[in-house]
Amino acid sequence: MPSTTSPVTGSPLGSTLLFKPLKFGALNLEHRVMMAPLTRMRAPKESDGIFVPGDLNVKYYSQRASKGGFQLTEACPISRLACGYPGVPGIFTSSQIAGWRQVTDAIHTKGGLIFCQLWHVGRATVPSFLEGSSCVSASNIPLEGKASDGTEFSATPPKALSVEEIEQLTEEFAAAARRALEAGFDGVEIHGANGYLLDQFLHDNVNVRTDAYGGSIEKRCRFPLEVIRSVTSAVGADRVGIRLSPYNYFQDTRDSSPTEHWTYLCEQIAALPTNQRPIYVHMVEPRFDEVLDESAKISALAGGKANKPSLNPFREILRRGDVKLIAAGAFNAENAPTKLESGEADAIVFGRSFIANPDLPRRLAEGLSLNKYDRNTFYGADPPEKGYVDYPFFGLET
Repeated sequence: MPSTTSPVTGSPLGSTLLFKPLKFGALNLEHRVMMAPLTRMRAPKESDGIFVPGDLNVKYYSQRASKGGFQLTEACPISRLACGYPGVPGIFTSSQIAGWRQVTDAIHTKGGLIFCQLWHVGRATVPSFLEGSSCVSASNIPLEGKASDGTEFSATPPKALSVEEIEQLTEEFAAAARRALEAGFDGVEIHGANGYLLDQFLHDNVNVRTDAYGGSIEKRCRFPLEVIRSVTSAVGADRVGIRLSPYNYFQDTRDSSPTEHWTYLCEQIAALPTNQRPIYVHMVEPRFDEVLDESAKISALAGGKANKPSLNPFREILRRGDVKLIAAGAFNAENAPTKLESGEADAIVFGRSFIANPDLPRRLAEGLSLNKYDRNTFYGADPPEKGYVDYPFFGLET
């Protein structure tokens, strides 16, 4: 058993906006406590580079399902050459579709809803994960540091995608979206954040192209916007969202003017025709960082300026296009209701709290104490059940 409950019991939140219904594209949600896309690296290996959801994954997602609740899958590679990590189930083979169908069936049985997050890692991988193929990106600038296989990213720099290859990948995102609906998902989220492929095109310290896909913010946004149009055309705009992280530092992404540049992107999203406009943008709070603590991150982003970065400008732009904003990044029982009551977001995405509390919506609604998470088991464990499906439901602790 990974944890015991924390000693503090909070105020019941059942009467707050967290537990008010939300019309969410084609979906009708009964509450706004959403499960984050969480890489857990627990899928069984079928063959090199191909990992398929199994019984343990079905149990994990089903545990966290709730009536009228919304979940996001871990990021799912859209093709064999989109992969970057072991144990991560994709959405590009018939066996993966069948495995995910077991997950979606289990969630729907409990009245829950789930989107599949579509992922291409771009330069965040190495040839050993790609059957010897080169990784790709906006430009040929490698990541710093080492890959999970121990090799230096700099030893195998990414290949800058050609225009023809960008067009092929745009269609591959759409094909993956169609496969996701075949697997029973209620929709898809395009991963355009956290330093992965689409985000690599957005950040001007990574994208140094001088063609139609780089050199200005308009051109850097072209690929992500084309993917949005392609995916919404494939499965319907009312079943599509996108994740963005303008203030992200993860994987060497340091844009020179994130507020200005993502303002343009949000304006373009909000102005898309109704049949191509996603139902939501999922954004990561500026304060959140994989390495820096909150004060250090905000200080670094502010750069000595008085104004702290905020998602609020993006919220106002998106609202004009009736695009929902769901917010992620270090939310808890104290700050989540405030975020909604202030009108700064439509729903809240919880990550670590959902890992440790399969019944998180109930605990928040009733003000029950929370299990403590075990960070050491986030990305795999031995045995794989540890820190994955053995967190207790409230009242069933041993």
